[in-house]
Amino acid sequence: MFDPDIAPSGTLLGLLQRGRGDGTLHALAAPRAEALAALHHCVLHDPRRDWQVENRSLYYARLCLDLDADLDEIEQHLFHPDDLVNTDEERTGLALAVLGHLAAYDRLDALLLLRRYAAAGSNWEWALDELALRDDDAGLRALAPAVLDRFPETPDGAAELAAAARGAYEPRPWRLWADDPVYGPRVRAAQEQSAFDRWQRQLRPSGPRPGWSVHDVLAWAQREHDLRPGTRRPDAAARCLAAVAGPEDRPELLAAAASAPDAARATALRHLADIGDPEVLDLIEAAVTEPDASETVSGAALSAFERMRGVAALDRARIWAHRPDALGAAAAAMLASRGGQYDTGLVLAALRRTVRAEGPHSQALWTLVDGAGRLAITCAAPVLRHVYRETASSHLRGRAARALAATDPTFAAGFAVECLWDCEETTRELAAHHAATADARVVEQLRRLAADPAEEAEVQTAVRSRIDPDAAEV
Repeated sequence: MFDPDIAPSGTLLGLLQRGRGDGTLHALAAPRAEALAALHHCVLHDPRRDWQVENRSLYYARLCLDLDADLDEIEQHLFHPDDLVNTDEERTGLALAVLGHLAAYDRLDALLLLRRYAAAGSNWEWALDELALRDDDAGLRALAPAVLDRFPETPDGAAELAAAARGAYEPRPWRLWADDPVYGPRVRAAQEQSAFDRWQRQLRPSGPRPGWSVHDVLAWAQREHDLRPGTRRPDAAARCLAAVAGPEDRPELLAAAASAPDAARATALRHLADIGDPEVLDLIEAAVTEPDASETVSGAALSAFERMRGVAALDRARIWAHRPDALGAAAAAMLASRGGQYDTGLVLAALRRTVRAEGPHSQALWTLVDGAGRLAITCAAPVLRHVYRETASSHLRGRAARALAATDPTFAAGFAVECLWDCEETTRELAAHHAATADARVVEQLRRLAADPAEEAEVQTAVRSRIDPDAAEV
C-alpha cells in the first residue's frame, strides 16, 4: 500500500482518481483534451491506495473507448527507460490491466502493445497473464522464445524458470509451451522441478509435531518469530494450541498471556480469546494499554478481541467504546458489526470521531460505515455522504453507498445514479437495484451494462431485475 497524491474531489482529475461515476459523466462533458489528460494521468500514475483490493482498470478502459483515446501515452510509459530500473508492479500494473480490457473490447492496438511488452518489459508476467485471457494460441506460442530467453540455461536460470512457471497466475501459456516441440522439454522440466520442490517442502515440515506440549508450541512460535520477525507464527501456533491444550494447561497459558516474550504472549492471547476464557479480556486490555507493550503484542491482543463472539466481549466493548485509543476503536467496530439498536449512539459517535481524527480515507471507517447501514442510523447520513464524496478509497465509497441506501431516502435519485458508472462492480450492482429510472441516463446505462460482455454477472443479474424482472428469475 502507498499514499498517492489525490486531487480535490470537486475536480475532474479528483473524480477520475477516485473512480466515481461522476468522473465518467464529467469527462464526457468536458473538452476532450482535458478529459484525455486527466485519464492518462490516472492510468500512468496509479491513484489507488491499495491496488490489490480496489478496481480501476475496467473503469478507465471504458472511458478510453468513450473518448476514442489512442495508446501513445501508455506506450511511452511502458517502454520508458524507467522500466529497466523500476520493476515494481505498481508502476505498470494498472496500464497493463487497462490494455487487457481494451484487448477484450477488440482493440487490436492494445493486444499488440501487450505482446510487445510481454516480450521486452520488466513486468512481463503481468502482461502475459492479461494475454492468457485474451490472446489466441498462436499469439501466445510466439512469445515462448522471448520469455524463455530471460532465463539462462544454468542451474540458477532453471530454478528461476521453475519459480516463474509455478507463480504464473494464468497457466495457459505455460501449458501451450509445454506442448511445443522446441521449447516443451525445457518448460516441462521446469514444471516437474516445481512439483518436486513442493513435495520436498511437504516432506520436511518445520512446524509442530504430534506429541508437542503447550510449552513446545509457545517456544516454537517465539523461535520462529525471532528468526523471521515478519511471519505470522503466533496465528499458526494458536491453532496448534487448540489441538494440544487442555484444562490443566490454563495456568501456563494465563502466565504466558501476561508476561511471556512477544510471540509466545501473542499466541497465548489468541488461544485464550478463541476459547472465551473469562480472564482474557483483562489480559487484552493490559496488553494494549501497557506503555512498553510491543506492536506484536498489542496488535495480537486487538486481533484476538475482534475475533471474540461471546456476550462478555460485547459487554466489555460497550465499556471500551468511549476510549479514544486503539482499544476503543476495536470496541466500536465490534458494536458496529454485532451490536444492537441500543448501541447506535456509540457507533455514531465513533464514526464521527474517526472522520474528524483520521479523515475520510481511514480503513477504520470500513466497519463503522457498515454498522451505520446495518443499524439504519438515519442521522448518520450526512457523515456517510461526506465519506462517499471525499474518500480516495473506492472500496470504502462502495460501503458508504450501501449504508446510504439504508439510511438516506434521497439515495435512489442522487448518488445511486452516478454509482451506475462506478469503478467497483459491487457499487454498480447496488446502483442497479436502487437507481431511480425517472432519470433518462439510468435506463440508458442499465441497457449498456446489460449488453457489455465485460460486465460482472452479478451486475447484469441486478440490471435484468430492473429491465425485465421476469427474466431475472429464470
